[in-house]
Amino acid sequence: MAWNLLLIFYIVSALCCCIGFKKYVYFLSVGYGFSVIGLGIAYFAAALVNGYEWNIITVLQCALFVAYGARLSGFLIKRELKNSDYRKVLKEATKENEKPMPVFVKLVIWIFVSAMYVAQTCPVFYRLYNGGGKEMVMPLVGVVISLAGLVLEAMSDRQKSAQKSVNPNMVATEGLFKIVRCPNYLGEILFWTGVFVGALNVLQGAGQWIIAVVGYILIVAVMFNGAQRLDRRQEKRYGQMKEYRDYADHTPIIIPVIPLYHIGKYK
Repeated sequence: MAWNLLLIFYIVSALCCCIGFKKYVYFLSVGYGFSVIGLGIAYFAAALVNGYEWNIITVLQCALFVAYGARLSGFLIKRELKNSDYRKVLKEATKENEKPMPVFVKLVIWIFVSAMYVAQTCPVFYRLYNGGGKEMVMPLVGVVISLAGLVLEAMSDRQKSAQKSVNPNMVATEGLFKIVRCPNYLGEILFWTGVFVGALNVLQGAGQWIIAVVGYILIVAVMFNGAQRLDRRQEKRYGQMKEYRDYADHTPIIIPVIPLYHIGKYK
């Protein structure tokens, strides 16, 4: 299980996302991206220091973590600094005008998300640790899936920004948003599906499987929760508009083709 290394990775993850103590939402946004960057670097460093077998695909997997985290954190920081409407939405979502979140609660969130980020990224480390560094097929499949997810996220964020700049009083409905209402969350799920799939043939023992499976399930659950919260905000703001009703009631919210248009209750 390499518990000593997992502890080091946990410390790296925790240090990278501690920005959440400034604003708790950062634990799951900017700090999330920072942690993925740190873990991608830490996994490859562990391979070099411990002499694990690796190849170009393994390097690419770690590099994708860095690219993923840099894109996510960079996009979120830029959006918050330059988009006043987003700052207003963020303030409402985090209830900044109410009583500040207790430090103890922030501490609990920090401990949990730091572990979650290690769990969802650890399949890449376990491929190295278990001697699967030279095998090419499964990690290549995983990298292709992850790369597709990363491209989907980047394209959806760009398309949304472009459409909102033209019509700020309506949700994005063109391009990727014709397929699903939350293509960025779909891209996120694809990215982590690729990470998990890439290690399916090297995970060993109940411990490794449990950590990897739990990490994957948690990140998928977080994406569905994010889609649910977005659905509620949009319903509150645009629900009485016919254009929105025609779009939202006929476009899957997160998974293409599957006729799931809304998640949970609005009231």
